[in-house]
Amino acid sequence: MSSKLLLLATVLVELSLAQNSPQDYVDAHNSVRAQVGVPPITWNRTVAAYAQEYANSRIENCEFEHSYGPYGENIAEGYGNLNGVDAVTMWVSEKPNYDHKSNSCVGDECFHYTQVVWA
Repeated sequence: MSSKLLLLATVLVELSLAQNSPQDYVDAHNSVRAQVGVPPITWNRTVAAYAQEYANSRIENCEFEHSYGPYGENIAEGYGNLNGVDAVTMWVSEKPNYDHKSNSCVGDECFHYTQVVWA
């Protein structure tokens, strides 16, 4: 379960480790997860290695696309000093678009948010 979520944006995290440690990134996820009563995640080196390998494969053409691999993932794009914690903040900003009762997005995208909080 926890390994599933940690691919989320390791591509971004690997590019921004100078700004954020892996624990900062995990803490950003867990803060949001605690708000909705789901268990915390932990850093998973196997998933991180998978994500790094995928990120390395994207260097040649910089195409921004999902890996369609064995893990759930979020990816983020930005300008300036965007780091891993900023990416989590962007994904979580979709929360108002999520309707808990119907378990669906209402009006706009919420899939990045659900990827952060779903177990």
